[in-house]
Amino acid sequence: MSAPLAMPLITNDAAVLGILSLLLGFVFYSSNSQHPVWKKFYQYVPALLMCYLLPSLLNTFGIVSAEISQVDDVAKYYLLPACLVLLTLSIDLKAIASLGNKAIIMFLTGTIGVVIGGPIALLVVSAIWPELLGVTGPDAVWRGMAALVVAGLVVAQTCSL
Repeated sequence: MSAPLAMPLITNDAAVLGILSLLLGFVFYSSNSQHPVWKKFYQYVPALLMCYLLPSLLNTFGIVSAEISQVDDVAKYYLLPACLVLLTLSIDLKAIASLGNKAIIMFLTGTIGVVIGGPIALLVVSAIWPELLGVTGPDAVWRGMAALVVAGLVVAQTCSL
């Protein structure tokens, strides 16, 4: 039997999302600052580490709770699709076409590999070790495939450049 969860200081999901946004905005702003203190700080501490460390400290000290908050659902259902649309809008198709046939073939090969290889990998893993996927039912596995395919497409596009 697990111990009951202590109530965090902030339980409103909108407030939690706002705090996380402000915190990450501060990290990105300060990491690009020309101020000597921030330049020296980020010379030794990567900004990406701070993006993970600061929210985890909020959770550790009971300011927010990852178990109680539903911010991850908001990010998954609203922010991720919006970011994916913005990502695809920024693709410069003319620049990709100007790279030549080899780059386009490599891009398409990577895309096909992700689109076909992802489901095959999931089928093989679910047949060999079904509890590894940690979901219930065969339909639950496919929910994350769209995000995996888009991530694979971004990797394929990046590698082809």
